[in-house]
Amino acid sequence: MNQLTTTAIVLTRTEFGEADRIITVLTPDYGKLRLMAKGVRRVKSKLAGGIELFSVSDITFIKGRGEIGTLISARLRKHYGHIVSDIERVQLGYDLIKALHKITEDETEGAYFTLLEQLFVALDNGALSGQLIECWFYAQILRLGGSEPNLRQDANGQPLLADKRYQFSSADGAFVAAPSGQFGADSIKFLRLVFAGQAPKTLQQVQGLDSILMSCMRLVRSQAQQHINV
Repeated sequence: MNQLTTTAIVLTRTEFGEADRIITVLTPDYGKLRLMAKGVRRVKSKLAGGIELFSVSDITFIKGRGEIGTLISARLRKHYGHIVSDIERVQLGYDLIKALHKITEDETEGAYFTLLEQLFVALDNGALSGQLIECWFYAQILRLGGSEPNLRQDANGQPLLADKRYQFSSADGAFVAAPSGQFGADSIKFLRLVFAGQAPKTLQQVQGLDSILMSCMRLVRSQAQQHINV
């Protein structure tokens, strides 16, 4: 049987038998794979170090005749160790990986693998707030799925103006003019940067971020719940 090589990120790990583990990994070129890691729970296993959570690894595997293939080798390429030193970031990482796993098909595109790599870089940076990372991550999932909100025109098709305030209409996926609305020019500019795919490290430098992040986070979260059920 042909052995295949790729780069992988572990999404889930399930105990199997006395020493084995079934892992689900995301790859840039084979989508999601379910692989049997035989003997990985033994002390001297050569596979264990290569399938750590919050890591990127080079793996060799054999496709199975059914749903589960076999992991042959795994070599750690990059482990984001600062994540696991903060329990809150670990939990956020678990939640976001779970969300991505839920909304992606087995034959998913490589952009989702890249997104997870970027997520790990962000979580590993203790200077970035978890709320900012979460807002950015769900915005990227919406963007990749083609469900980003209209950030150029209001619900009536009119250009969004810098001197007006707006509320967001989930039903329309667009803003509606409202004199006391919670979204102004700064919020909309920030959202444009988020949905343009700017990295969290860049977004952190936006002036007045603390005053607009909460409302933007609620908007992105509600859109994610509506369109991708997470």
